Parts: sequence; C-alpha cells; structure tokens
Amino acid sequence: MNREYNLIIGRQAVAGAEGTFNVLNPATEQPVAASPQASLEQLNQAVEAAQTAFESWKLSTHAERQRMINKIADQLEKRADELAAIIVQEQGKPMFLAKAEVGGAIAWTRATAALEVPVEVIEDSDSKRIEMHRKPLGVVGSITPWNWPLMIAVWHIMPALRAGNTVVCKPSELTPLNTLILGEIINEVAPAGLVNIITGESRLGSAMTAHPDIQKIVFTGSIPTGQAIMANAAPTLKRLTLELGGNDAGIVLPDADLDAIAMPIFQTSFLNMGQTCAALKRLYVHESQYDALCERLVAIAEQQNVGNGAEEGVTFGPVQNSKQLNIVNELVEDARDNGAQILTGGAPAEGSGYFYPPTIVAEISDGVRLVDEEQFGPVLPVIRYSDVEDAVRRANANSNGLGGSVWSSDIEQAQRIAARLECGTAWINNHAEILPHAPFGGCKMSGFGVEFGLEGLLEYTSPQVININKG
Repeated sequence: MNREYNLIIGRQAVAGAEGTFNVLNPATEQPVAASPQASLEQLNQAVEAAQTAFESWKLSTHAERQRMINKIADQLEKRADELAAIIVQEQGKPMFLAKAEVGGAIAWTRATAALEVPVEVIEDSDSKRIEMHRKPLGVVGSITPWNWPLMIAVWHIMPALRAGNTVVCKPSELTPLNTLILGEIINEVAPAGLVNIITGESRLGSAMTAHPDIQKIVFTGSIPTGQAIMANAAPTLKRLTLELGGNDAGIVLPDADLDAIAMPIFQTSFLNMGQTCAALKRLYVHESQYDALCERLVAIAEQQNVGNGAEEGVTFGPVQNSKQLNIVNELVEDARDNGAQILTGGAPAEGSGYFYPPTIVAEISDGVRLVDEEQFGPVLPVIRYSDVEDAVRRANANSNGLGGSVWSSDIEQAQRIAARLECGTAWINNHAEILPHAPFGGCKMSGFGVEFGLEGLLEYTSPQVININKG
C-alpha cells in the first residue's frame, strides 16, 4: 500500500470526497491499496467535464482520434509490467494470464484505432444524393466488472473515443486500481475531460445509469444489474450495450478426437479460473465417450498448480472474492446433495485466500443448479447424452444465450449443429475465443448489442441521413 490512488476528473487527480476503501488481494485477503470513494457530486463533476470535452472532441477528425488512441497504446506498452503486477494483486489471476490481459488490451487499443467509420451512399442519381453519416453520441458511461478489469475497460473506452465520444468510467470496487492507472495513462495524451475515472460503491453506477447527461451506458456484468440498468435508463432513453454473462454449453459429438479436444475444453472452461462470461460452463458428452473424456479432464485438472498468482509456477489462482467463492461452493454442494459425483476438487482450500481447485463434476444433468445456473467459477459439470437432437435441445433450454460450441472431427456436421444453437457466438472445436475484428454479443438474457469490429464501433454512434437535392 505504498502508492496513492486518485479519481481522475477533467484530467485532474482528485481525492475521493467520501474517503477511501481497501482493495483486497484475493490470494491473501490482505489490502493491496486504498482506492478513493467518490461522491455523487464528484460523479456530476466527471460528467460535466466529459460534456465540456465533447464539444470540441466531436469535431475532431478520424485521423486525430486514431493518432491519439495509438499514443495511448504506446503508453500502455511502456507500463505493461506495472499493470500486470497490479492485476495479479487485485484480481488474483496468475502472472502469465495478467500479462496476456495487458497484451490483449494493447492489441485491442491498436485494432480499435485502425477501424474506419464509413459514409454509406444510399443514392447517387442525377437529381439526388443521399448519404448516411455516423455521429458521436456524447458522454458514454462505462461500468466494468472484476474478472478482466483492464481488458474490459479498454473494450468500453477505446471505441467510445474512436467514435468521437467522451467517457466516464466506473470500475468494479473490487478491482479499481488498474483502471485508475489506465486513466492516468490516457490522460497523459488525451485532452482534459475526455476520459474520467470514478471509483466507489454500486450507488455510483446506479446514478450513472439514470444521469440525464449520459447518452449511453455500456455494461458488462450480471443479469440482475443489467435489468436494473435498463429500468434506470428508460426515462432518458439511453443507448445501451449490455453483455450480461452466459451459461455456455458445449456439445461433444461421438466422432470427436478426445486427445485433441481435452486440453482446449479444459482451458476454455477454466479460463481465468472459470471467471469469464464466455467460458464453457456446461459440457454435453455422448455416452460412448463420456467416461474417457472425464478421465482426461480430471488428469489435466490435477496437474494445475493452485496458488498466489504472483508466485512462479502457479497456473491456477484464487476466485476473486468471498461472495463468488461462496456461490461456487454452494452450487457444488447442491450438486453433491443431488447425487452428482465430484471427480476432483470440490471444496475450498484451507487457510487464507479464496482458493477453489479446478473441479470436474460428473453424473449430473439439467434441473440441478450447477447446470441450470451460471457458476462463474472453477467448476465444470459434465452431462451425459445419448441423442444429439436431445443434446441440442438441452443446450438451448436455458435463458442465457452468450456462446456455445460443438466439438467434432466432422466440420460440416458441426457447422449444422452450431447454427442451431441459440447464442450470439457458436465456436467449432474451440470456445471463448474473442477477437477484436469479430463482433461479440449475446441474445436472450445474455443481453443485447455487440462489441468489437465495425459493428461494435457503430454502437457508439447515431446515424444521420443527409438528403441532397441537386436541383
């Protein structure tokens, strides 16, 4: 706790008007640093600073925006080691994964800078020309979660800036530190007020979603919070992009090569200790391969080195917070009570830290909470099926619809099945692969709107049609 963190309002470092709160290291349960607690008045000041900055930024050229965002990427590269270390301390993931998060954030920043905003010509005749232009919205409110705190802040902020908007960002109070550093980095090269960072409890987020001077909210998080945001935003008809997590199903077809797919299935199920919205969270396996795949997954799970992400050789860190640890434990205990077999793991580690080993649960089916609900942690239920049609039906019989996958040696057959999955992205022989040039978003209760690529960028704009009579 040897450095001071401040809010960033109008490019100024500002102490929290309501004091500070401690940010805990989930591996030790000890404070990492004190984060500033912003007041509602400071939120208003941040929005006002963003409004003022918007008046000039909306007139900036695309080239100016691209240059500035690339300069931000340059500064991120210079402080990559510092950012990775902070992510390990406040989020808990192993260092190799924190470095991947920082590297991904830099790559996403550059990819966003490179996007071009088109002018669509609808008609160009002798008498008329009609063009559709894209204009920035104004102040964008970003509310980010605790699982990929730097990466998701970049996902929210960079397209907003690229489209000509300004930003007020509130990170999760569990992982605010790297976002405050991101704000410092951005404000080394950005005009005053372009990006403002406030930190504190959830009432700040509620106030943002109802704020009359915020034109759009982009949110990544839980379904109940997304529903509350939608209700709060209704009176002002805010634009919304809501990525509300999922309970992604994977279907392993009878012809799948188990030796080829076991490791990718494990990695995409337990990515970030399972704390990833698009992780594989329900695995349907044909009865002919069920036992053999379970054995392979257990072997991989037992090879993991669970511990403090800052220590060398650790491959598997803690759950980020005690509340989530309790949810994971509760779901596993419920599965055990309902006759499921815990093949490996299945209980929190003793001692300090929110550690839960990678856990494979077998002989479980739909109707049990661990299958029906998103566990968002290091547990994978493996469900036996005998008929592919039944597996597709069961995969779709869930209110979530973020991602899904099909695992098979027959790509054409896998494509036919993948096309029937009710989800925003369907992967074949992979899962949870998110790319800066491929739109990503959910359907059903997993939210609406997309991020990434041109489609994601256009979500930060409003169309304006210019209708020219040539006389």
